[in-house]
Amino acid sequence: MKKQKKWWQNAVVYQIYPRSFCDSTGSGMGDLKGIIGKLDYLEKLGIDAIWLSPVCRSPQDDNGYDISDYRDIDPLFGTLSDMEELIAEGKKRGIRIILDLVLNHSSDEHPWFLEAKKSKDNPYHDYYVWRDGVEGEYPNDMRACFGGPAWEWVPELGQYYFHQFSVKQPDLNWENPKLRREIYDMILWWMDKGVGGFRLDVIDQIAKEPDLKITNNGPRLHEFIRELSRETFQKGDLITVGEAWGANTENAKLYSNPDGSEFSMVFQFEHIGLDQIPGKEKWDLAPLDFRKLKEVLAKWQKALYGCGWNSLFWNNHDLPRIVSRWGNDGKYRVESAKMLAALLHGLQGTPYIYQGEELGMTNAGMEDIADYRDIESINMHKERLEAGYQEKDIMASLMAKSRDNARTPMQWDDSENAGFTTGTPWLKVNPNYKQINAASQVNDPDSVFSF
Repeated sequence: MKKQKKWWQNAVVYQIYPRSFCDSTGSGMGDLKGIIGKLDYLEKLGIDAIWLSPVCRSPQDDNGYDISDYRDIDPLFGTLSDMEELIAEGKKRGIRIILDLVLNHSSDEHPWFLEAKKSKDNPYHDYYVWRDGVEGEYPNDMRACFGGPAWEWVPELGQYYFHQFSVKQPDLNWENPKLRREIYDMILWWMDKGVGGFRLDVIDQIAKEPDLKITNNGPRLHEFIRELSRETFQKGDLITVGEAWGANTENAKLYSNPDGSEFSMVFQFEHIGLDQIPGKEKWDLAPLDFRKLKEVLAKWQKALYGCGWNSLFWNNHDLPRIVSRWGNDGKYRVESAKMLAALLHGLQGTPYIYQGEELGMTNAGMEDIADYRDIESINMHKERLEAGYQEKDIMASLMAKSRDNARTPMQWDDSENAGFTTGTPWLKVNPNYKQINAASQVNDPDSVFSF
């Protein structure tokens, strides 16, 4: 007898970047009430689940990926009762809510870290990764993903803490079973609230061993993930997807094993790196070889067939708009968007579409660094200027690859600020909203939306 598919194997997931989706208050920031107000639109689109980028309480150093309270909603987006309403209203429409969990690091304003800094004997000290040292002499030469050293000096302790991302995002110490228990209890709390699943941010970095300069795929990674799954996810009918920049076809079979011991699937990024110079940073652009893209997609389809599950995506909140990246966002924008959608939805796996992708939204085209809000982009601009790069070359890379390309406000209609807000938007609206917006496409049978 053929094994019955899980619900998420027939689902389409829609990613929402809340601050850029819909503002219900005029603050210039999108919020949960704004999302609730657009659920009918999403039901018409035909999606089965919403993946929300982080909405937990956060100082917003990295747009919510620096969490200071895992059990509360950031006031920017609303309240815990707004979240409960979103879950309930989604359920009425057959739409499940997927939360974005950041388990590799917390904010430096999280109570755990505030306690951890007080003394080496504090019970929370070992929730983080520390090394003894001397000021100015880093434990090693590891670099943070957002630039600068991966170590930050705390003079009161005579120690450095490890951070793979911003200095305000100290890495959590998964070697500590007390920390792991806290995380599991928090996840079970959200499951009790009725969430339909979780996306696990940079999950393949939790088993880091900084002394050996190991960040991705550390020796205990799958041990930690199996324990996490056993203690939490396996207690519900959830979709779980891990973000794994270091994934290959072999370890993806472990991540997405049909026995459910780890995750439903992982996001792998092999296809995403095809337009950068090998061995260089994402800013170092290379033309896309479409034959190579075909080869990579086919490889993943074959490798996971019957023994794993693929997540399918072109866009997310960290990536440039696919129609600008690998299509033609001018004369053939509509045709490009439809072609890319047909390819994605024709593959085996669970498709993820990012807000505005269903409209064929394009890159932002921002030519002035003052218009950017993304910490990674701002840091890159500063570092490359200091390293002697030309301003025009830096800006060309940012216009092609900045995360802000994905984060411009959702284009709802042709009114001021694209119908996103009655206030001043936190990030500039793409000026092409007069031509590209939801209102003009929903009832047009030839639109990207209708396709």
